[in-house]
Amino acid sequence: MKDWFRKGEHWIWFSASTVSISMVLVFGLLGMIAYKGLIHFWPHEVYHVEVLHADGQKEIVVGELHDSKTKEVEDPTAENGHREMAQYLFKVGNRDVYGIDFRWINADEIVGGINELEQDVLVIERYEYGNVYGHIQSVSVDGQTISDKKQALKILQQQVEKGSRLHSEIRHIEKISIGEINYKIEGLRLEEKKLRANNAFDAQEEARLQAERSALQEEFDVQHASVQLLYKQADSLGQVTVEIAGGKQLVVPVKKIVHFWQPNNMTFAQEVGFFFNAVGNFLVDDPREANTEGGVFPAIVGTVTMVMLMAVFVTPMGVIAAIYMSEYAKEGTVLKMVRISINNLAGVPSIVFGIFGLGFFVYIMGSSIDELFYSYALPSPTFGSPGLLWASLTMALLTLPVVIVSTQEGLSRIPRALREGGLALGATKSETIMRIILPMTMPAIMTGLILAIARAAGEVAPLMLVGVVKLAPELPLDTIAPFVHLDRKFMHLGFHIYDVGFQSPNVEASQPLVYATSLLLVLVILSLNFGAITIRNKLREKYKSLDN
Repeated sequence: MKDWFRKGEHWIWFSASTVSISMVLVFGLLGMIAYKGLIHFWPHEVYHVEVLHADGQKEIVVGELHDSKTKEVEDPTAENGHREMAQYLFKVGNRDVYGIDFRWINADEIVGGINELEQDVLVIERYEYGNVYGHIQSVSVDGQTISDKKQALKILQQQVEKGSRLHSEIRHIEKISIGEINYKIEGLRLEEKKLRANNAFDAQEEARLQAERSALQEEFDVQHASVQLLYKQADSLGQVTVEIAGGKQLVVPVKKIVHFWQPNNMTFAQEVGFFFNAVGNFLVDDPREANTEGGVFPAIVGTVTMVMLMAVFVTPMGVIAAIYMSEYAKEGTVLKMVRISINNLAGVPSIVFGIFGLGFFVYIMGSSIDELFYSYALPSPTFGSPGLLWASLTMALLTLPVVIVSTQEGLSRIPRALREGGLALGATKSETIMRIILPMTMPAIMTGLILAIARAAGEVAPLMLVGVVKLAPELPLDTIAPFVHLDRKFMHLGFHIYDVGFQSPNVEASQPLVYATSLLLVLVILSLNFGAITIRNKLREKYKSLDN
């Protein structure tokens, strides 16, 4: 045993066990997030329970069983005067009737247990007021009422599919077609202000702008008329009458229905199909109901766009700084101070970078840009308010030390003989660096970029100050020139998690969405890193012989 300790093998086992525990914790955390997030999209069975209140009144509760816990209550008959009582969390939906989506029910109040499933129960997801749980009674379309349940479900399916198509067309016209027209009209308004500010607004320019406005207004009227026609068609889709818990009748217009299903009657294959359809909707839909329902597509676009812009900004800054310090700067006190500052900069809290970005980029640089180039648009700021550009630059500064240090490490690994060989063959120092040294350092640069992407994609605190918002009316990336709008505010997956998890008025409804969005953020980061790692590995393979 003494020899075992003397040889230091116990440290090997200690290191291995520490790594193993770390891997278990990491994969355990990811597994918990994946389970809690993905189960949100699986169709949950609907239960029917009878509740007996303390005043003797009975109540029927219909909903999905989401959680359970034990609560300690006073009981004089118990040994210590207390006992544990189970509580169950039911998602009852029908928010326009009950005012809440979820409610806790004590086990002592439940008569007959909760094993009884509600047969043929219908779950309707609406664009507002949450789900509806109940039994279909009839469907009314074009003045006709169909009471036969099988026929009513068939007709309801047809009308909901038609409503989904109408909703998609309306959304496309309002957000894409009309959005582009409004963008051009706003551009003409700013152009007129610019001409007036430069004293270049004459009768000819006025006639030109008026002609362009008239053409855009005509196009707008056509699109608006198309939208109004689609709305009228949506109004004529009819309505469905549902009997909810307690025998109450609830009338739901078909135009307000996203989709419906009968979870208790589904086969396993149908449940799998429902799951993948729900995941797809989550990825491509816009958020609804204060971000507690719907999808996260704008947040995905905002996150990826910001990270890619950050990578464009931070890579040249970090590489140039590392090359100067490694290849040109002379060793001395100043260089040592710079390196110490860079290392210390990596430990500065991220919120400090956010405050710096707000003060320097937004209030100083942004206001200066507005005064120099967009003075005609003032007092409405263009770049003098938080936006995509300033958020990307702030995150670039946040991750700059990582790229600098990683690039310096790569430069230090290049043999001195290669530098001297390039100079001996007649190349200048800059040519040697650009054509020999820098290409061989690309794997190290990509390593720094991978670490930068991983940190930037998950940061939230600085973004809250320099551009991210709860709900953005427009995407920072679209089909309208210049396609990437640097002055726009944007949504971010990290801030979306914070907002839904801590700012939502409906905590129970937001919890599954928090896990689902967290899992998506992890997958987005892994996807970005996988692309960077693939490029790095190809570069390593390319320069392996020289590196050795």
